[in-house]
Amino acid sequence: MTVSRTSDRSRVEPTWELVHKRNSIERLKHEKFPLDIIEELPALIARGYGAIPEEDIVRLNWWGLTHDKPKVGTFMVRVKVPGGRLEPEQLIALGRLSQRYGKNYGELTTRQGIQFHWVRLEELPRVLEEITATGLTTVGGEGDTVRNVTSCPVAGVDRAEIFDVRPVIDEVARFFYGNRDYSNLPRKHKYTISACPAQCNAPEIHDVALIGTLRGGQPAFAVRVGGGLSSTPRLARDLGVLIHPEEAVEVLRAITDVWQHNLRYRVSRAKARIKFLVDDYGPEGVRAMVEERLGRKLCDGRAPLPTADSDHMGVHAEKREGFFYMGVPVPMGWVSGDQLIALGEAVGALGGDVRFTRLQNLIITGIPESRLDWLSARLAEIGLSPHINPIYGRSIACTDHRFCNYSVAETKGKLREILAELERRFGTEVQTLRIFMDGCPHACAHHWVGDIGLQGTTTTHPIKGVRVEAYDVCLRGGLGTKTAIGKPLLRRVPEDQIAEVIGRLVEAWLAAKSEGATDFRAFVDARTDDQLRAIALAQTSATQEERPARPVVCVPGMFLELTGGADRIEVEARTVGEALVQLRQRSPQLVDQIIAPDGGLLPSINLFIGEEDVRALGGLDAPLSAGQELIILPALSGG
Repeated sequence: MTVSRTSDRSRVEPTWELVHKRNSIERLKHEKFPLDIIEELPALIARGYGAIPEEDIVRLNWWGLTHDKPKVGTFMVRVKVPGGRLEPEQLIALGRLSQRYGKNYGELTTRQGIQFHWVRLEELPRVLEEITATGLTTVGGEGDTVRNVTSCPVAGVDRAEIFDVRPVIDEVARFFYGNRDYSNLPRKHKYTISACPAQCNAPEIHDVALIGTLRGGQPAFAVRVGGGLSSTPRLARDLGVLIHPEEAVEVLRAITDVWQHNLRYRVSRAKARIKFLVDDYGPEGVRAMVEERLGRKLCDGRAPLPTADSDHMGVHAEKREGFFYMGVPVPMGWVSGDQLIALGEAVGALGGDVRFTRLQNLIITGIPESRLDWLSARLAEIGLSPHINPIYGRSIACTDHRFCNYSVAETKGKLREILAELERRFGTEVQTLRIFMDGCPHACAHHWVGDIGLQGTTTTHPIKGVRVEAYDVCLRGGLGTKTAIGKPLLRRVPEDQIAEVIGRLVEAWLAAKSEGATDFRAFVDARTDDQLRAIALAQTSATQEERPARPVVCVPGMFLELTGGADRIEVEARTVGEALVQLRQRSPQLVDQIIAPDGGLLPSINLFIGEEDVRALGGLDAPLSAGQELIILPALSGG
């Protein structure tokens, strides 16, 4: 993707005073360092959930603790698992935690971790203590921190890997997890480190990726910087350098410091990711700043291209002769505490370990050849059969509106419904398909880069005439050998029609495949947008909504009850102020959440036009034009 550099490097640098004035999260961190909130947890519990200031609820994010939806005093607890690697006893401990505190439920994440829900405020100290006892942590699971470090899930055992990166992952995790110097970043920051030739760990969409290669026959890392999705997707760009593994922490620090100490990326929450730094300065400019910070030049080199596409599902021989690893699909990433315990006990009996994957699955390593059949049977007994249709292991969904305050549509349950329908109609012919499903623009499930990407929204049903959940459909995306940011081709397809719309696309692909076409991506690339829309919408009542001719106010999931369920509201307005006047006529309670009694914007709310904070565009006088989106985002929501 080509990104224009619109930044004026000669403009006046912002000050901390401006940062704290414009960005309420920066002000919150300045007033009380978020990591320190853990010392206040007993006092917060004594006060009771209802009496805790929202600012302190946000600070708990820094410990991987986020309030569930609805806000009734229970929390999501996110556990960081470096590289996704777990010993059997750790898995068993997490299973018991799920049983005791999380209603026997857990979710594997796209960052190779695991999260639990329904944990009550008063239980948090015990839960954190039990997690720490396993050698794992929640610190930095949310907040403006270095998030869980990801990797190829079969690092250290895969025969094809260029070298074993596990020592580097462990060193990076030890240094950055809970490090105060890297817990007040402009926003979240994601590292991935791998020497997998297939680059299965998605370096293209990470803030910083270390990609294993060889230099003079010796292990080295190429570096890519500035990837990320959300509502402004970017592919990471090659920094043009090669580094030794022992330089990894030093170079990651330098890259992160160049970004975190530039106040331009703290003024607006919408532009606080490192991808915007790379937009503004280009990879060459970023490299120069990194080398200046290091005090030396780095060796030239380019990142290798992925050699194949692999998710490591199925059974594969390991480096160690006579041993194998087994990839196990976990539909929707759903696991129970019972399953975690049973799995840990089974793997413990074999002497192997377990890996969480980016696609919310499990991989079991260290399996003697003689125990493969036994393990397959045992997995089936506990509800984790390795032999189900692989489409369930290649499709992912975010947490959805059951727990998430941003999501405006169901994802996990709806994805299960869609996959079941595709399997019913097409059987194993769809096993290579990747459907990535998100409930909001944050793209936690990477809808931009799936074969079929779905983003939740709402619409008025064309037949029923009532507000219903709906989905935008994105095609042409991919990772690995097919890396590309997808394009939204269908907008606001009602939830009761989305399975049929996808089914028509799949049916047409399979028909073309029988005539010599190859994978789904090749099928969509060979057709125009209009041809694909015609295939998807033919002979159905589904309608394609046109791009709005007026400005649109975008409402997050937490405010939908104030708008009658509408997440996008068109307004006849030339300025932000006019838009809010119109919005008040329709949804007065919503505008009360945005405008202060003195008529200004509440400090707890951010409003963006595209990527720009309206406070920097003239506030309520900021101009709006047809088709522009005015995005409402509570400032005290973390993330």
